[in-house]
Amino acid sequence: MSDNRKILTRTVLVVSFVSLFTDIASEMLYPIMPVYLKSIGFSVLLIGILEGVAEATAGLSKGYFGHLSDVRHRRVPFVRAGYLLSAISKPMMAMLIFPVWIFFARTLDRFGKGIRTSARDAMLSDETTPEHKGKVFGFHRSMDTIGAAIGPLLALVFLWFYPGQYKWMFIIAFFPGLVAVALTFLLKDKVLPIARSTNHPVNPPPVKIGFFAFLKYWQKASPGFRYLVSGLLIFTLFNSSDAFLLLALKEQHVSDTSMIGVYIFYNLVYALFSYPVGVLADRIGLRTMMVAGLFLFAFVYMAMGFVSTLAMFAILFFFYGIYAACTEGISKALISNLAAKSDTATAIGFYNSLASLFTLLASTLAGVLWYSIGPKAMFLISGTGVFLVACYLLMVFSSRMLSMIK
Repeated sequence: MSDNRKILTRTVLVVSFVSLFTDIASEMLYPIMPVYLKSIGFSVLLIGILEGVAEATAGLSKGYFGHLSDVRHRRVPFVRAGYLLSAISKPMMAMLIFPVWIFFARTLDRFGKGIRTSARDAMLSDETTPEHKGKVFGFHRSMDTIGAAIGPLLALVFLWFYPGQYKWMFIIAFFPGLVAVALTFLLKDKVLPIARSTNHPVNPPPVKIGFFAFLKYWQKASPGFRYLVSGLLIFTLFNSSDAFLLLALKEQHVSDTSMIGVYIFYNLVYALFSYPVGVLADRIGLRTMMVAGLFLFAFVYMAMGFVSTLAMFAILFFFYGIYAACTEGISKALISNLAAKSDTATAIGFYNSLASLFTLLASTLAGVLWYSIGPKAMFLISGTGVFLVACYLLMVFSSRMLSMIK
């Protein structure tokens, strides 16, 4: 227990609880967002454009603000500002229903995510050593995902008693978001390694950097980083939105309540396994766990088009939750191990930005495959693609170039 207390430092615990409350707020709204937007006059096309613009904003800003965090040698201001913007965007969605206002509010939410994500992940990396990153990132993902399970559950309870009262859910979601912002005031910046080693001031004067300056990191990155991130980005091209998995349930006429229940079950599995998987990853190797997770993903997707009962879907979502536990935090731990401490947020931001954009492309491609050749073929193609990516990473990890990765 004493070792765990040293590994799970005060900063790790605070950041994890911040993520928990933020995800309660966000995931309360995730299942009802499309329904709410349609109720105020948004077409399916307009909803798609809205989500595309919002996610692209988040994706690109993750790289810029991650790089800026490294340049400024600061983490906390980015973390605090990002969570604040996401919190205040929730009630804004309910205040006015003009499309321009909704676009602004939704984009503000995702912009907040873009500001905070890379600095937050770098802060977690700064708190530990390579030997314990699986535990730290696993614990954070566990807490984050507990919030993702509580949120939809609260939404189900609220809509049970107050069906159709979507606007009030946006107001209610503001309060857990406010708790998250309040917790960020317990965080303090460390003196980052570059500042300590070069006598840099902790608060250097403002530096102007280009919005896409983070892309230059590819040139200075280690070969190991390039091989790893190349594989992860190809994986992202086959990893479409989880909405397609939920649509697979609807194709088999599973009720809305059961569908949300399965989604909650997936998040619970993800939450319960994230920390134990992180502990195991530190023992057997982060790369071993990462590859195992990708093979699990391939299995789930290849099987998804061939099941029809709720029980079989539940089994597949169980394995999908374990896949997520094996990859989400582990991938960031691997990336941070391949970057200098002074470039941690830039390296994570580089990956986060491109991964977000690739995810948009993946969902578009999945949609085209779904409607042109059918859901079964879409799942098979995605599963096969990820199986090949897992084989590629297995080959890369076994090479001398990445022998430094545990």
